[in-house]
Amino acid sequence: MDRRTLYDIAHARTGDKGNHSNISLIAYRREDWDLLVAQASEARVAAHFAYRRPSSVTRYLLPRLAAMNFVLEDVLDGGVNDSLDLDMHGKALSFHLLTLPIA
Repeated sequence: MDRRTLYDIAHARTGDKGNHSNISLIAYRREDWDLLVAQASEARVAAHFAYRRPSSVTRYLLPRLAAMNFVLEDVLDGGVNDSLDLDMHGKALSFHLLTLPIA
């Protein structure tokens, strides 16, 4: 069975603000927008990042760009100035999102 992930249909970028991370997810092709919306729901993304214990996950749709932005609150272990993580800015979180399996 061929296993697909978001990586097959989209790319991602990550930013941080304090202890919160935002991850933009952008479809490579406009034709995949509906699939992206269906597969990358707030609930699925929250479950995918459960190991980081986000206090909330909010999705903002940007249909004209075939993109969306997720805000994951409280996932950066205190943020850049407080975290002892190697990835204090959470840049690797965008790559983790792209591993989410899709149907």
